Amino acid sequence: MTMRPLTVLHALEKASFSTGSVWQMFEAARGLAQRGHRVLVATRPDAEMARRCREAGLVHLPLAFWNEFDLYSMRRLAGVARRQRVQVIHAHKGIAHAVALGAAVAGARFGLIVNRGVSFPIFPLAAFKYRSPHVHRIVAVCEAIRRHLVEDVRVAADRVVVIPGGVDVHRFSAAVVNPRRVRRELRLPARARVIGTVGVRDWKGWKEVLQALPEVRAEHPEARLLLVGCESERQRRAVLRLADEMGLADSVTPTLTRADMPDVLAACDVVVDASWAGTGTTGTIREAMSLGRPVIATAIAGNGELVEDGVTGILVPPRDVKTLAAAISRLLRDSAFAADLAQAGRTRVRAQFSTTTRVLRLEALYREVIREVGPVTVRRDRVTRPDRKVPAPRGARAVNASPAQPA
Repeated sequence: MTMRPLTVLHALEKASFSTGSVWQMFEAARGLAQRGHRVLVATRPDAEMARRCREAGLVHLPLAFWNEFDLYSMRRLAGVARRQRVQVIHAHKGIAHAVALGAAVAGARFGLIVNRGVSFPIFPLAAFKYRSPHVHRIVAVCEAIRRHLVEDVRVAADRVVVIPGGVDVHRFSAAVVNPRRVRRELRLPARARVIGTVGVRDWKGWKEVLQALPEVRAEHPEARLLLVGCESERQRRAVLRLADEMGLADSVTPTLTRADMPDVLAACDVVVDASWAGTGTTGTIREAMSLGRPVIATAIAGNGELVEDGVTGILVPPRDVKTLAAAISRLLRDSAFAADLAQAGRTRVRAQFSTTTRVLRLEALYREVIREVGPVTVRRDRVTRPDRKVPAPRGARAVNASPAQPA
């Protein structure tokens, strides 16, 4: 890289790699570091996050991120931004957004970029966070979210840019996955035609997929639903009880959240996202397309920007169980059509939705914002001791910051 390296801080209150937002944040941070930039990552204290950051050449900053009014984290983030000469803070979720705003109000000078990756309405009391003059850009993951921010939240159009989420096309590659291991582990019959869906929150549409299954099995008795993402064993058992009540106990395999999603998605014959609210562009659909799996998604928010109906996948109306069942049955029945969709989907994702493409777009955006903000100055205040404890949320233990962290 011939241009001057940047100092960027990514902030996200979450730290679990079972969530898509964490992967999107981490892969962006890692990609920037690989391009020669100095990158800090602020999350709640988490040993796995700290380890992954260390291995990727990132600096991990544990912050409490208690809530949107966390003055301690605001002051601490402001101090880090000054001492580390942070040029851009990129906040990926609501609490991180509020804390970064507080750091800016406290006097730290940096370009503030915030992500908006969901299509839930932004209520008037929360709109000020997006309209604040301290927010220099909002990254919307799709055009539908950009329109909502401009038309409904009344954010200036030139402050909202569309940068879709990305896929690590090397990790989600058919050349490196092991779908047979997953099928063996979950005891899926060799002849099973596996329909995969991820997310067990109502708005993710998993119940609609379950309701479509009897009609699918009427034509394809070997069809089986793999439902990934139960948040607890209690929820997993509740899914099994519902399937049993519908006479589908032997046809549904629910699992807890998993870290081996490339292998899981590769084990599916069809990947479905039946979300009817909230989504931006569905991450599991991008990932399945990268793996060369045929996909079905609902025609909401930004899914139409990712899936071209009948070309790179199938789009169905939300909460339309009959149309969803017909689409699944067609892909299981027409292997040539499914293969054509899968190949076209793979080509589209790798050309337009890769992590590499996303990182380059973010880098260009950061430089644009830095030019607007101007040079960062440093206040020579006291440096916090490296063994300072990070106050933990109620019910959790405080965690020591490691000496490598810019406390």
